[in-house]
Amino acid sequence: MTEKPQSPLRGIFWMVVTGFCFVMVTALVKTLGPRIPAAEMAFLRYLMGLVFLLPLWRVLAATRLTKRQLGLFTLRGAAHAAGVICWFFAMTRIPIAEVTALNYLNPIGVSVLAVLLLGEKIAARRILAICAALAGALFILRPGFRELDPGHFAMLITAGTFSGSYLLAKILSDETEAPVVVAFLSVTVMLALMPFALLNWVWPSWTELGFLFAVAAFATAGHYTMTLAFAAAPVTVTQPVTFLQLVWSVALGALFFAEPPDPWVIFGGGIIIAAVSFITWREAQLKRQGVTPPIHATKH
Repeated sequence: MTEKPQSPLRGIFWMVVTGFCFVMVTALVKTLGPRIPAAEMAFLRYLMGLVFLLPLWRVLAATRLTKRQLGLFTLRGAAHAAGVICWFFAMTRIPIAEVTALNYLNPIGVSVLAVLLLGEKIAARRILAICAALAGALFILRPGFRELDPGHFAMLITAGTFSGSYLLAKILSDETEAPVVVAFLSVTVMLALMPFALLNWVWPSWTELGFLFAVAAFATAGHYTMTLAFAAAPVTVTQPVTFLQLVWSVALGALFFAEPPDPWVIFGGGIIIAAVSFITWREAQLKRQGVTPPIHATKH
């Protein structure tokens, strides 16, 4: 089997598109505001997102999973659902740039959980990179220097639960096809969100439904273009491009939501993405040397 030719420029282009898609998700949810509960918004987003999975139904119907795999898929769906609720809540509470910057913590959480839960060894360089990323988060939050919003704590929970979800995704992707992993995530998250959505249901208007469908479309497109980026170029090339998401978030926040640029958020986000990029680069080096790299996730 021959490897597909790599194209760094194409990979960078698709990662730029990916960043735009994910920033649009945040902007659309923020535009909707807090009238619809976070759990309900997330549920409707995943329910509508099932439309984009219709081409995969034949693959799913032919899939046979073990009890262990079903259990892992269920656990991943529950963890991801908790993270999505907190994420949607945070998007309506705190500036877009802060949501984006704190999202960069997800790969760091995966590295920590891989050590704690899977017993992976961790080198001094990775420890320093993790410490640098946590310092970046402190620059963003600045506890003690300003009053923190519940949305900030929600984003920290999101980082933790998404990290657990990505760790399970890595395990499952080694045993099942990628379309199955993606499709089962959507289905299990939707089912996990349903009772929380019905608990405090608010009927959305047609306009709000249109916005939520756009959220589903941009999120699905973002995951697809991210896959194209990874196929076109090494992660070491595409990873630093994700910093553009923070730039766009700052611009959108200033232009449309009256959120003045915060240099501390930009600085802290820059530190986090630099740490993540270093970890990614180090893993690529280990792979070239024939060493199995630790588990790593790039995006939620």
